[in-house]
Amino acid sequence: MRVALVQLNGSDDPQENLVRTRDYVAQAADAGAGFVLTPEVTNCVSTSRSHQNAILSTEEDDTTLAALRVQAREQKIWLLIGSLGLKTQDADGRFANRSFLIGPDGEIRARYDKIHMFDVQVTPEETYRESDGYRPGNRATVANTPFGKVGMTVCYDIRFPYLYRALAQAGARILTVPAAFSHVTGAAHWHSLLRTRAIENGCYVLAPAQTGEHQSSAGKSRQTFGHSLAVSPWGEVLLDAGTDPGVFTFDMDEAAVDRARRKVPSLTHDRAFEGPL
Repeated sequence: MRVALVQLNGSDDPQENLVRTRDYVAQAADAGAGFVLTPEVTNCVSTSRSHQNAILSTEEDDTTLAALRVQAREQKIWLLIGSLGLKTQDADGRFANRSFLIGPDGEIRARYDKIHMFDVQVTPEETYRESDGYRPGNRATVANTPFGKVGMTVCYDIRFPYLYRALAQAGARILTVPAAFSHVTGAAHWHSLLRTRAIENGCYVLAPAQTGEHQSSAGKSRQTFGHSLAVSPWGEVLLDAGTDPGVFTFDMDEAAVDRARRKVPSLTHDRAFEGPL
C-alpha cells in the first residue's frame, strides 16, 4: 500500500493552511497513496493564545476538518489529519489538540486528544507551556483499517513509551506520530525516539511533521524540525523528508510487521514485577 506523508510549513492562518494542505493531499492521491497523513496543528501554528481564541473553532464548525472530510471522500483515501487546534467547552477555555482518522467515505473513524503536554524549557530563549492553552486528553486510541490497526498519538507523546506499548498490545500495527517538533529537540532526539518506538513494538511508525520558520501575525514565531519519517517495524528509516515542505511517499509492506515480530516476539515477553522499593 502506498502511504504519503505531508510535510507542511504552516502559518497562523487556517484558511491559508487549508489551501496548501488540500493541494498536497490531492498530489498524494494522484501519486496513488491510499493512506495520507498530515502533521500536528495542520490548521494553525501559533504561540498566541489570544490569536488562537480569535480564529479557532469547535470541531463542529472547523472548516479544515469539514473540507478534508469531503476531500477524503472524493479521492477515496484514508486520511490522518495529524491534529487540529480546536475550541472546547472546558470552563477554563483551553483548546484540544485533536487528531482525526478519516475513512474513504469521509466519515470520522477515530479521534485522539494529545495526552502529554509539551511543558519544557529547551533553552533560556525557548520555553513552551502547551498546557496553558491546551488541555490534555486522557484516552488512548486504536482504530481499525483494512491495512491494520492504527495507534494514534501526537508529537510529545513519543517520549512516553508506555503509551506505545499499550497501543501495540491492543493490536496496533501502525503508530502515527504527527508533530510540530522543536528544532533543537528534533536535531537531538527525533530520529532516535521514532526508531526506538518502532523497534520495541514491532510497528510501523509514521510521523508527518511541520517544518521551517512559521509565519506569524501575532505572538512569537516558531521554528520546527521537519524530517517527516516513516520507520519500518525493524527500525529502518524508509523515508526522511528533510526540511522542505511537500508530499513524500513510500510503499508499506503490511507483512513486515509479522516478520519483525516473529524474529523478536518481545510483545509476548512482558512480565509483571515488583518494586523498585
